[in-house]
Amino acid sequence: MPESPGVYQYFNSEGTIIYVGKAKNLKRRVNSYFNKEHESFKTNMLVKNIADLKYIVVNSEQDAFLLENNLIKQHQPHYNILLKDGKSYPSICITNEPYPRVFKTRNIVKGAGEYYGPYSFTNTVDLVLDIIHELYPLRTCTQRFTDEQVENGKLKVCLKYHIKNCCGICEQMVSKAEYLSYIENARKIIKGDAHELQEEMMQKMTNLAAEMRFEEAQAIKEKYLLLEKFRSKTVITNTSVRDIDVFGYEEQEQNIYISMLHIHRGCIVQGQTIEYKKLLDEEKEEILAHGILELRERLGSDTKEIVVPFEPDFIGEDIRISTPSSGDRKQLLDLAMQNVKQYKQDRLKQADKLNPDQRAARILGSLQKMLGMEKMPVWIDSFDNSNLQGTDAVAGCVVFKKAKPSKSDYKKFIIKTVVGADDYASMREVVRRRYSHLIEEGGEMPDLIIADGGIGQMGAIREAVEDQLGLKIPIAGLVKDDKHRTSTLLYGFPPQEIGMKPTDEVFKFLTQIQDEVHRFAIKFHKQRRSKSQTRSELDEVPGVGEKTKTALLKEFKSLKRLKEAKMEDIQKIVGTQRGSMIYEYFHGEISR
Repeated sequence: MPESPGVYQYFNSEGTIIYVGKAKNLKRRVNSYFNKEHESFKTNMLVKNIADLKYIVVNSEQDAFLLENNLIKQHQPHYNILLKDGKSYPSICITNEPYPRVFKTRNIVKGAGEYYGPYSFTNTVDLVLDIIHELYPLRTCTQRFTDEQVENGKLKVCLKYHIKNCCGICEQMVSKAEYLSYIENARKIIKGDAHELQEEMMQKMTNLAAEMRFEEAQAIKEKYLLLEKFRSKTVITNTSVRDIDVFGYEEQEQNIYISMLHIHRGCIVQGQTIEYKKLLDEEKEEILAHGILELRERLGSDTKEIVVPFEPDFIGEDIRISTPSSGDRKQLLDLAMQNVKQYKQDRLKQADKLNPDQRAARILGSLQKMLGMEKMPVWIDSFDNSNLQGTDAVAGCVVFKKAKPSKSDYKKFIIKTVVGADDYASMREVVRRRYSHLIEEGGEMPDLIIADGGIGQMGAIREAVEDQLGLKIPIAGLVKDDKHRTSTLLYGFPPQEIGMKPTDEVFKFLTQIQDEVHRFAIKFHKQRRSKSQTRSELDEVPGVGEKTKTALLKEFKSLKRLKEAKMEDIQKIVGTQRGSMIYEYFHGEISR
C-alpha cells in the first residue's frame, strides 16, 4: 500500500463495507490493524470480519478527512460511529410568496422559502420573531394571494389589521415595496445584522430631525430603542468576538453529544446538537472532528475560527482553533457546554421514560465499574441504627432491587442483646439476624451491603457477615459531612474513598439509599418511643388490650380524665363487665 494520505474501506465476505477510515499514511495505518491483538473486543471483531479492503489516495489529510466523512454518510458502515438525529429544533422560515410571511417551524419544505436555523434555544426563536413583528407588522395569515388580487381590491383586511398586528398589505394600506423592505429588515435581524439596521435608523432620525419632522423621528426612535433592547438580550460577548463557531462535547457511555453555537457579530444566530453512537472505541478527538464537520455543513457556516473544549483530530489547515481558559470565548464555550449537557439530560430522561430498566442498568453498571465488582449490584441492602441515649434502640434495613426501593422487603429490628448506645454491637446483631434468617430459609443473598456510616460500621457488618456467618458479600459505607449530606463513598478492606461528583447519577442514587434508610430507621424509632411514652396503668389492667386502651384514650383524652370518669361512662365505651373492672381497678377495689 502507498505511504500517502487517503481513505481505506474494509469489506466483509459478502462484499459489504463494514468500516471506513482515514489516514495520513495509508500503509502504516492499515498495517496497525493486523500486526497485533487489540485491547478492544469490538476492534478484534472488526478485524476478524475483514475479507477485503480498498483504498483511495488523496492529496492531503484534509481531503482524506472530507472523503471519509462523505463515505460514512453514504454507506453507514456497521463499525463506524453512527449519527443519530434526535428531536428537530425550530427554524425561522421566510416564505417565497409574493407577500412573504415570517414564522417558526420544525418542518423544512424544500422550495417553500428561506430557512434560518435550527436554533437549539427555542426562546431565541421567539425573541427574534417578537421583535420582528413588533417593529414590522407583517402578515401572519396563511391565505395565499397574488399581486392581481391585491391590485383589483378583491381582498379585505382582517381583525389583525384592526388591532394593529398587520400592516394591511391585502388592501394596499402599505405599498409592496415598503412591505418587502420590512421583509429585508426582518432578514437582517434574523442573520444577526441588527446593528446595521440600527445605523440606518440613526441616520433616518438625524435627517428627519434636521427637517423638523419630529413626530416621524420619534416613531423611528421607538423602533431603535426596541432593537437596542433586543440586542442586549441576544448579545453574548462584546463585538471583539465577531464570527465564530463554538462547540460543546459530552459523553454518556457509548453515546456522544456535540453542540454548536454559531456566533455572528456577537449574537447567537444558530445552534444545534447532534448525537453519535460509538461502535468501536473511537477517540473523542476523532468524533469531535466529525461532529464539527457535520454541524458546520448543516448550518452552512464557513467561519475561520472555532472554539472547542479540546483539540479535535483534524479539521482543516485554514481554520483557527482555540481552547480558551478565560475571557469572552471561554464564556461562549461554557454556554455551549451547558447546552450540550442539558441536551444529554433531556435525552436520558426521554430514554428512561420509555425504558425504565435502562436507567437501572446504567446506574448499577456504573456503580459496578466504580467499585470494581464482579457482579452488578442488582440487590442492595442498607442498614442504619437509631436510639435515644441508648433507649428504645432499633435498626432498619431497606432493600433496593434494580435501583428501586423494594418496600415489601424492608425489615425492622428491635435491638435485643445490646445494652446502652453501642452502635457497632447493634449493627452486628441486626446484620447477623438478617442473614441468619435468609440462610435458614435458603434464600439468596444481596449483591452489596451499604452501611449508613463509615469505617466502624463497615467493620461491624464485616464481622457479622464474614466472621460469624462465613458469607462473602461486598460491603460499602456512606459518610455524611458536617451538614448531614452524603459526601463520601467507602469500599474495600481497608476501606478506600471512591471519588464521585455530586452531579453523577450514581452519587444521586447512593444519596437516595442513604436518605431512605435513615428515614426508615428514624420513623421506626419514633414509633417505638411514642409507644413506650403512651404506656399507662391501663396496660396493667387484666383484660385490657391495645384496642380497648385506644378506644378509652380516644374518648377521655387522658388517663387523668379516665380515672375521674363515672363507671357508667366507661361501660358505654367498653361494655359492662370490662368497664366495671377498669373502674374498680382505679378506685382501689382490685388488688394491684
